[in-house]
Amino acid sequence: MALRMPTWTVHGDGRHITEGEVVRPEERLSWPLTIGVGMQHVLAMFGATFLVPLLTGFPVATTLFFSGLGTLIFLAVTRGQVPSYLGSSFAFISPILAAKASDGGMGAALGGILVTGVLLAIAGLAVHLAGTALLDRLLPPVVTGVIVAFIGLNLAGVAKQSITAQPLPGTVTLVALVVFGVALRGVLGRLSVLLGVVLGWVVGALHGDIDPARITALREAAWLGLPFAHGPDGYVAPSFDPAVLVLFLPVVVVLVAENLGHLKAVAAMTHTDLGPVTGRAIAADGVATALAGGGGGSGTTTYAENIGVMAATRVYSTAAYVVAGVTAMLLGFSPKFGALVATVPTGVLGGAGIVLYGLIAVLGARIWVENRVDFRDPLNLFVAAPALIIGAADVTLTLGRFAFGGIALGTFGAVVAYQVLRPLRARDAVPSPR
Repeated sequence: MALRMPTWTVHGDGRHITEGEVVRPEERLSWPLTIGVGMQHVLAMFGATFLVPLLTGFPVATTLFFSGLGTLIFLAVTRGQVPSYLGSSFAFISPILAAKASDGGMGAALGGILVTGVLLAIAGLAVHLAGTALLDRLLPPVVTGVIVAFIGLNLAGVAKQSITAQPLPGTVTLVALVVFGVALRGVLGRLSVLLGVVLGWVVGALHGDIDPARITALREAAWLGLPFAHGPDGYVAPSFDPAVLVLFLPVVVVLVAENLGHLKAVAAMTHTDLGPVTGRAIAADGVATALAGGGGGSGTTTYAENIGVMAATRVYSTAAYVVAGVTAMLLGFSPKFGALVATVPTGVLGGAGIVLYGLIAVLGARIWVENRVDFRDPLNLFVAAPALIIGAADVTLTLGRFAFGGIALGTFGAVVAYQVLRPLRARDAVPSPR
């Protein structure tokens, strides 16, 4: 259930608040209350943040560490004006899997994450200097919506393969996620992904679906250790293959869109103008992602799950996010914890993937709905339609040693097509409402 607020004193100005009143980002509650709210944010982000490294084969503890560090960096760069948590972004899953399948392996995947972060930081700096108008012109809702949609659809085959391998725990996880997501409210509702995975995990364990090698690794894992990427030979350094880096370029667009959407949501809830810090927020996410790529974690993005916690508690104090960030970093120092999470059966990941990848696809449609994209307009229709199929079907264009997969090709096509076709649109292209 959501945290209930009796009469509290806000530190700094001595203001008293009663249940239901808003605690603003710059305000501070007592540390016991701040820690309580911060723990809710940890629980809210955990279900999705730990699932990304499981789906991609990254170290869980490392990813948690860099999500916490990234959150602290985000708060510092935005000067404590934007209450947000940076968790693992699902937009990285497809290019990471493709990069790991290449000759570069994990190093190539980490290089892609690092470069994505650098490009995102540059984009944030450009927005800070030039404002958001240019960004809105380059990436209108019809383009960002279709990119987000086909990133989710592109992963459908991965989820199918995983759940087919272990159908019992996968089906239990799938059903549990759907039921918990609809039936539960408050904090339990925010934990529906985690609860569904845990239930599937238990069923898989009873059915004998846990890899024995993972059990052995769990027994041998140390309780304390450094949270850095590791392979058979220790630390894995990022490597940079241009043919692989191309796969990560669309993620920059998605992260920009996610950050903008979440900033608008926070601005609406806090009744503040976050326009002046939009560039800072995007750049901060870029810096956090680049650091994660350099150290072995997955890329980050601002989390809607934590925005939901703020909506439930009406506590927007950024101090709570400091608690959440520090807690995630501490979890990253336990290899035993990461090894425990790594025992989740493949089928469980498939069941969760069906739901979560589908949610990504639906989020693209939500962008269209919330921005009232009119598909009676041929411009919107013929920009989105081919890009959606190219991305979902993973249509690949090979030019020499460069292979532009469906996500990269669909993103490039949607962005360019919109800019090229917009001047050609007939003035009477949009019919009048009946």
